[in-house]
Amino acid sequence: MAFLADALSRVKPSATIVVTQKARDLKAKGRDVISLGAGEPDFDTPDNIKNAAVEAIRRGETKYTPVAGITPLREAIAAKFKRENNLDYKPEQTIVCTGGKQVLFNAFIATLNPGDEVVIPRPYWVSYPEMVALCGGTPVFAETSIDNGFKLTAEALEKAITPKTKWFLMNSPSNPSGAAYTEAELRALADVLMKHPHVWTLTDDMYEHLTYGDFKFRTLAEVEPALYERTLTMNGVSKAYAMTGWRIGYAAGPLQIIKAMDMVQGQQTSGACSIAQWAAVEALNGPQDFIETNRTLFQGRRDLVVSMLNQARGLSCPTPEGAFYVYPSCQDLLGKKTPAGKVIETDEDFVSELLEAEGVAAVHGSAFGLGPNFRISYATSDALLEEACTRIQRFAGSLT
Repeated sequence: MAFLADALSRVKPSATIVVTQKARDLKAKGRDVISLGAGEPDFDTPDNIKNAAVEAIRRGETKYTPVAGITPLREAIAAKFKRENNLDYKPEQTIVCTGGKQVLFNAFIATLNPGDEVVIPRPYWVSYPEMVALCGGTPVFAETSIDNGFKLTAEALEKAITPKTKWFLMNSPSNPSGAAYTEAELRALADVLMKHPHVWTLTDDMYEHLTYGDFKFRTLAEVEPALYERTLTMNGVSKAYAMTGWRIGYAAGPLQIIKAMDMVQGQQTSGACSIAQWAAVEALNGPQDFIETNRTLFQGRRDLVVSMLNQARGLSCPTPEGAFYVYPSCQDLLGKKTPAGKVIETDEDFVSELLEAEGVAAVHGSAFGLGPNFRISYATSDALLEEACTRIQRFAGSLT
């Protein structure tokens, strides 16, 4: 349709949202569906955070806020980065946005010109390349493989960088693979970036607090302080604090980029929800003990799902270090047929037929740029995960 902007032709709908909505629609029609497509903790927001929001309402904190966020939250963000990441930021070097997506969009719209490239490891979160394209840039994909746990190597990063590269975008722990980078692995990437001073880095640390076993989280500017002046470090309260619907993301970086993002946001949404910001102050400054409790529960769920999927015929599921996703391969099931005679030619065919036959909703790996895999979110109860994995085993076993 000629009325619509040409930019829309460069982007696709979010596959995770499409799958989640399809599962909702089937449930509404009475189908027994287990949805493992959403990237959302099933835990409730802790009471102290909810109470802080209620108190903010009663105090009358219901007006417009400064575009970049209320001062107490920007101070809390700076304190968090110092306390947990050994990064020194002043409050004015931080920005509060309506979710992590707006952090990314603000950064890209403020910096990308036609022809600018953004290096993105794949598999990637579905929105990364679409945002880059919508903002006029060109996504360039750096390859990983299941053999090294879907982690980007220094060699692959070096190969992807060109004179046109403006940003390197990395996500650790990763959505969709759950891969998390050790200090040594980050050091290897930092060494490459040090050779290319024109490249800025945007680190998406949204799953920082969801790592398992003895894994120790590090962020890139912490590992290599020389990258501090060209790194935007992004985080938020959605995953660790079970606050997805509150829509608060934040970032810190050099004043130059923060001011540019502030200007963009001032002409876009202005400040994030005042009540949600006061809730986020309590999230960052208040008790943190529940994070470890939730982390332990997630680790048990991860181990359950990995074990059961690896018992399914034709599936291979690596054990991720973080987040709440697994990213199994269905390579060995391609070319096989369902009992109805449908040939499984792609990972998209696999998840589509799985939903039809067994009522389990997952997201196909090609939507994340790397297949034949599929993503499962284990952010739901043990009982539902066990039932879902039993159905997946049954479906895989039915293919001939």
